[in-house]
Amino acid sequence: MLKDQDRIFTNLYGMHERTLKGAKARGHWDGTAALIKKGRDWIIDEMKASGLRGRGGAGFPTGLKWSFMPKESDGRPSYLVVNADESEPGTCKDREIMRHDPHTLIEGCLIASFAMNAHACYIYIRGEYIREREALQAAIDEAYDAGLVGKNAAKSGWDFDIYLHHGAGAYICGEETALLESLEGKKGMPRMKPPFPAGAGLYGCPTTVNNVESIAVVPTILRRGGAWFSGFGRPNNTGTKLFAISGHVNNPCVVEEEMSIPFDELIDKHCGGIRGGWDNLKAVIPGGSSVPMLPGSVMRQDAIMDFDWLRAQRSGLGTAAVIVMDQSTDVVKAVWRLAKFYKHESCGQCTPCREGTGWMMRVMERLVTGDAEPDEIDMLLDVTKQVEGHTICALGDAAAWPIQGLIRHFRDDIEERIAHKRRPRPGMAAE
Repeated sequence: MLKDQDRIFTNLYGMHERTLKGAKARGHWDGTAALIKKGRDWIIDEMKASGLRGRGGAGFPTGLKWSFMPKESDGRPSYLVVNADESEPGTCKDREIMRHDPHTLIEGCLIASFAMNAHACYIYIRGEYIREREALQAAIDEAYDAGLVGKNAAKSGWDFDIYLHHGAGAYICGEETALLESLEGKKGMPRMKPPFPAGAGLYGCPTTVNNVESIAVVPTILRRGGAWFSGFGRPNNTGTKLFAISGHVNNPCVVEEEMSIPFDELIDKHCGGIRGGWDNLKAVIPGGSSVPMLPGSVMRQDAIMDFDWLRAQRSGLGTAAVIVMDQSTDVVKAVWRLAKFYKHESCGQCTPCREGTGWMMRVMERLVTGDAEPDEIDMLLDVTKQVEGHTICALGDAAAWPIQGLIRHFRDDIEERIAHKRRPRPGMAAE
């Protein structure tokens, strides 16, 4: 269990001031210029040593991602873009950083931008985040007034500008290339890769897109050292992590914990246990709505909350948005609701996704009511595999995986529902 002295986000619950004065009192903006003067190579090497993997869901090594940016400019400017479009159902962690501890993010933006030779950073914030945008903009204004960003940012000799862009609330804009399209003023539709953003991103210039949490932890990692951060969790799954736990727990919460924490410890220590006790646990979605659910029996057997363990269970850590469901949950209906969401949010660019999401939602609707044939379950599973991996971006996968998880672990529930619907009612005359 993480000790208080090892927490990076010390104002996660808004108990202290979110102002610059409050941030400095908690140790932020301390020696920022000295960190920058150590040079780009040192910063990237420390990030690699920390083992930090992207906190936006994909889990790609952050230091390695930064190293893809060109060392020398070919005349084009470089950009850092921060993905604050937190639209994944169940995910509410970046929001807490932006509204309660925004200076951690701004300082991280400065250091990360310098490491990538970028003089400008754009933060793309979710459309529905109104108060968060206000808090972040107020913090940016404070930083400009104090000389921490702008010309000779924080007296480091590096000129740096930061811009806040408020999106319109489309889920697809959380995909990095769709985000770049939206930022350019176009319709938010994913781009084909390659070229990857590091080669041609925002306005055709080298760009790195990082999650809010990935950037906000950077200053603390550099102050304390990459080795300190890598001391938490299992190899390849290191550091601290924000977990957003919702659903049928006694105390839903957002909490910073170390990676690889056992699932039962996370729930018991921070959430007061499962509603109705552990025997009442039915299923868990461990990483936001796009990852396959796991049955309660698996999560109770020494489950570890990290990338590799959950991938071995054919699920994923994703954004670490843990959605807990007890025995009262209609898991079939829950997955239908997710299918409806992904159908609504598909941009329609790829045929498998445009047609497949609607098709999957309609079949799921029939499974909810039981008005389906038993062979439709396998047909639905087959369609999910035709959508998965056949689209430009990962929305097709995100739509397919919850359904695959449902059929993999709760097929009996679906079959029982169909059988119940087809069963003759008492008193009905036999044909």
